[in-house]
Amino acid sequence: MDLKLQNKVIIVTGGSKGIGNGICNLLAEEGAIPVIIGRNKENVLDAVKRIEEKGGKAYHAFAELTNPQDCIDAVARTAEKFGRIDGVVNNAGVNDSIGLEKGNYEDFMVSIQRNLAHYYLITQEALPYLKENKGSVVNIGSKSAFTGQGGTSGYAAANGGRNALTREWAVELLPYSIRVNAVIVAECFTPLYKKWINTFPEPEKKLNNITSKIPLEQRMTSTEEIANMVAFLLSSKSSHTTGQQIFVDGGYTHLDRALT
Repeated sequence: MDLKLQNKVIIVTGGSKGIGNGICNLLAEEGAIPVIIGRNKENVLDAVKRIEEKGGKAYHAFAELTNPQDCIDAVARTAEKFGRIDGVVNNAGVNDSIGLEKGNYEDFMVSIQRNLAHYYLITQEALPYLKENKGSVVNIGSKSAFTGQGGTSGYAAANGGRNALTREWAVELLPYSIRVNAVIVAECFTPLYKKWINTFPEPEKKLNNITSKIPLEQRMTSTEEIANMVAFLLSSKSSHTTGQQIFVDGGYTHLDRALT
């Protein structure tokens, strides 16, 4: 299927690793130009280089996403380079384990800045260009907003905010035919996920316990599977889909995990 993404300029925050990188690689394969925004210069440049080595196009802008001016500058750099922005994928964030009982207000607010506030600012700065092109926004979210996780109030609250913004923006931007959707992730084996698994005394046993509770095929979701849905939502093939929270999770969130 031709998604008609050829030469579409798509901002992807946190696009150098994990889910974001999977999204960037697929967009490049579809002929789009992912613009990777991140703070680790080495990782960002390496991600761009790997896409270009495979014959794709990519661009970059460095930004510490908790710094508002960095967000503004990153979008401005993209617009100056291409004169257009066709889509935004808000993806960057980290499950930082800021809980209630053992957390504190200051760290909670940092978690909101790290995991939610830049979704708002990046999209706001890109909005004039999205209006010109009837663009699309995809917010990456987490099951934690629906299932809870324990000990991660900041991250869970941020993901609840991502879901709320998805619906709110979908309504607000109807006059401009800008579509806004969310892709909700449950268990996807990214480098950050691997780091978390390795904190347990028996990592392999812990991982097997988790995958056994994923209804469809008892396996983790791949970054490619997340990317496939994101690309579809960015494309004109989803031209009448907006305000949706789409779970790409093997049924983990909504199916009975005691099926077996």
